[in-house]
Amino acid sequence: MTMDDNDDGLAMPSRMPKPTEIFSTVHTEFGHCANLDYRYVSKHVEDAPVLPHVDQAAPYYILLSTYISYLILIVLGHIRDAFGKRFYPESYKHLLPSENGAPLNSDFDSFYTRRLKTRMDECFSQPVTGVAGRTILLLDRYSPDYNHTQLLTGGQTRALNISSYNYLGFAQSSGGCADAVETAIREHGVSSCGSRLEGGTMDLHLLAESLVARFVGQEDALISSMGFATNSTYIPALVGKGCLVISDELNHASIRFGTRLSGAHVRMFKHNNMRSLEKLLREVISQGQPKTHRPWKKILVIVEGLFSMEGTLVDLPRLVQLKKRYKFSIWLDEAHSIGALGPHGRGVCDYFGIPPKSIDLLMGTFTKSFGAAGGYIAGDKTLIDRLRIRGHSGPYAESMAPPVLTQIVASMASIMSVRDSLDVDVYDYPGPAPKRSLPTWLALPRALADGSEGRSRLRRLAFNSRYLHQGLIKLGFITYGHPASPIVPLLLFNPGGSGFNLIVLLGSRSQTGKMCIFHNLMKEREIPIIVVVVAYPATPLVTSRVRFCVSAAHTKEDIDTILRACDEVGDILDLKHGIPRGERWRIEDVCARAVELANTT
Repeated sequence: MTMDDNDDGLAMPSRMPKPTEIFSTVHTEFGHCANLDYRYVSKHVEDAPVLPHVDQAAPYYILLSTYISYLILIVLGHIRDAFGKRFYPESYKHLLPSENGAPLNSDFDSFYTRRLKTRMDECFSQPVTGVAGRTILLLDRYSPDYNHTQLLTGGQTRALNISSYNYLGFAQSSGGCADAVETAIREHGVSSCGSRLEGGTMDLHLLAESLVARFVGQEDALISSMGFATNSTYIPALVGKGCLVISDELNHASIRFGTRLSGAHVRMFKHNNMRSLEKLLREVISQGQPKTHRPWKKILVIVEGLFSMEGTLVDLPRLVQLKKRYKFSIWLDEAHSIGALGPHGRGVCDYFGIPPKSIDLLMGTFTKSFGAAGGYIAGDKTLIDRLRIRGHSGPYAESMAPPVLTQIVASMASIMSVRDSLDVDVYDYPGPAPKRSLPTWLALPRALADGSEGRSRLRRLAFNSRYLHQGLIKLGFITYGHPASPIVPLLLFNPGGSGFNLIVLLGSRSQTGKMCIFHNLMKEREIPIIVVVVAYPATPLVTSRVRFCVSAAHTKEDIDTILRACDEVGDILDLKHGIPRGERWRIEDVCARAVELANTT
């Protein structure tokens, strides 16, 4: 068993492993947990309805105090700008015209950044060192000038990490995948300039693309060195003028950017609302193109499998039914769901038991569940070949480096498992990977090669996700998202302080500054917890939130720690406005009945 030299609560497990329990991981990076009760299979219950996204409203006094805070912020901010430009022009010269020309940005455009975000910058972009595993090592800092600059103190703080997209816990500096990456560096180096085939592609690229296609259950796949660019550069290669793109209103910025570049006509439907989508489909198909009313060349519906801000799962069964009726194409963005959902970790198709080939294009990234970088698109071979030629990432982007490709191959193969006797040309989705489809120099440890560790990671992630989600609800918090989602948003409503906390002076229970206070209270606990807080413009104005990102690396005790911290901080900040089924539970009951909560349907 490998351990850190430290003996604090984060470095050492709460219960020392038995002699029969052998762990090859460092506890700070991937928590030791041999209790098989803390496992769950991520799978949709057959014939059960898909849970819709429900916006739960806060009490009126919460909303009122939030709007008043914004009003105070805006009024005082503009007053300060007016006086500052007159009496302190040096501090505002970047907003004033000069002999060299106009200002780079206006005071109106930068108002939100200067007057709100800057006040909360202590919550964002925190410097870290090491891997973003179960724990993360923060570099301590302070600001002498109200967050305009940040200075390092030289100290470090190890915190429980509930803020990273490390869904399966592959962000490790040791273990089978890390050893495979070291081997790849010895074989190919760190750049993508060696062992190339024609067209700037290595044999490792071809192996990785073949493995990705097998993993997601499609004929072919291409890989890109950047996840954002996978959407923004390949959507324009698929649709253009005379085509229609129908997009979920909460789709990621990369999808919005790609559709704008394409020149296609764009319409949006209400978030994950299939009735809204069907109504829109009837309208656009009957009306055709604007002005000419000609039929659309293509109709492409773009949705995400798991929405990163809401934690919502797409209603894929209903979407596939609509596709059969209205004959459109589907682009499914699985950046967050691939590897994190389904009994075999193959994403939302696997979760709902839907054949992947019923989806025209599957897009995903390697930056979350696989601990690597880049993205992929998988689909029909003819279509993928077209995208290789027409997509801008193909000829213009830098190809992936061998260590990154190896991390993808090793982590993906460990989820699939590897078998010696399988035929490379025959593949039964969602089966194991043939050993001959992997690089000859790649040797995975037995626990990875036989898929046992991959299955354990998938089931630990499913348990942790459901336990945290249901536990927060039972404690009385308002949360968004599907119980199976590893993204668990907890609603705060009010983002930050206004500079003149009128609400506190009026005797309210501190509705302002909740983002910063929540972040700091969690970080300053006996066992520090690092969280992600999100506000406008990433969310609507009054639905600021904490976004917990659960990992298979977390133990049940880690989730207990997070729930206990939320329970205490929620009482301090008046955050418990949810209405759970039945009465609210005490935190002791939540922790004691974790298995029952995780198995709640």
